[in-house]
Amino acid sequence: MEKRIGKNIRTFRERIGITQELLATKLQLRGCDLTRSAVAKIEVGQRHLYIDEVILIKEILDVSYEELLS
Repeated sequence: MEKRIGKNIRTFRERIGITQELLATKLQLRGCDLTRSAVAKIEVGQRHLYIDEVILIKEILDVSYEELLS
């Protein structure tokens, strides 16, 4: 499941043309202390996602929960 969600995050991130670094920065500005390295690990399914991170990533990528989690 985490690999699938990570792949979706990468797909939507690339679709809107932002880097892992920029996604991490946007998350940090919203109070979520994730580094570019952590984003990379999430995208390949090597790091667990917490619900608060899912909420913020969904908002930043402007996708629905269904799109992100399916």
